[in-house]
Order: sequence, then C-alpha cells, then structure tokens
Amino acid sequence: MQKGFAEQERQSQREMVTGESHYFQGRRYLLDVKEGGRLSCVRLVGPSTLELCVPPGADREQRDAVLQRWYRRELRKLLPPMLAKWEPRVGKRVAEVRIKRMKTRWRSCNAEAAARIWLNLELIKKPVACLEYVLVHEMVHLHERHHDERFLERMETLMPTWRVHRDELNRAPLAHEEWMY
Repeated sequence: MQKGFAEQERQSQREMVTGESHYFQGRRYLLDVKEGGRLSCVRLVGPSTLELCVPPGADREQRDAVLQRWYRRELRKLLPPMLAKWEPRVGKRVAEVRIKRMKTRWRSCNAEAAARIWLNLELIKKPVACLEYVLVHEMVHLHERHHDERFLERMETLMPTWRVHRDELNRAPLAHEEWMY
C-alpha cells in the first residue's frame, strides 16, 4: 500500500533526511543534509533550501539537535532589535526573555518574576510579524495581567494589526511534526 503525503511528511520529520520540509520565519524550506567534516552547521542556501551539515553517521537525534540549536540562535538574534523598538512604546523594560519548546502555548509571562518572558522556540518557524505580536502581547501583560478592556485598548493602540497575527498563529500548528492529519 502506498503512503499518503501526510504519512510521508510525518516519516520524513522523524528521519531528518534530504527533501523533507522545514519552516523558518514563515517560509517553507527543503532540507538538504550534507554529511562530512567534523563541524555541524545550518545555513540557508538560495530561496528555498535549508542545508544541514553533520558529521558522517549522525543519527536523527543529533541532526535535530543541530537544527534546534540553530533555530534558537536565530530567534535570539531577532529579539534585541524588537525589544529596543517596543520597550519605549510599551513603557516597560523586559528583564529577561527565555526560549523553550512548549507543547501547548506560544508564550508565557511572569510579571512578578522580574518581567521575565518565555517564548516558544517554534515561533522561529512562523512569520516574524507573528513573533513580534507575541512579544508585544507579553510586554503588555507587564502592565495588564488579564485580557480585559484595558489590555485590548493597549494592544489596539500599540499594534492595530495584532488580531491578524493572532489569528494566523491560531490557525497554525505549534509544531508541524506533532500534527496528525
């Protein structure tokens, strides 16, 4: 029996092989695995290829670890300019932004714990505007704890298009490899 597209996609996500799809900043890239050398790396090649360089014999977990480290570094690079842009506008300084993989949420915020914001690593796979919305959303929570009228007014004033980005995230899976079709 022939595998359907969804089953092939799930299988390839488990294997980390050339030709499977991966997402970065809202775009789909085809993975090109290059074995050789001792150093691991990830780089964008052209408009549609994500090259994963790994040592010979690297298994799926090792390949995934290289890719996850790269995603984390890329997400970290985006945060300082966003914080510099939004902290003066929101009127709150973020003490710390941490990144982790979350199964059910895009973000969380602990205003009581020195203005710490947690972001889901999966956000690096979504459009940058969605990441920016999530960051602003959490920064507004440093003023307003609940999604009440004051919270909504602040969001509307700061980012009039926030609902578009929220809706885009709500339509998207947290992680493509976890979805059952």
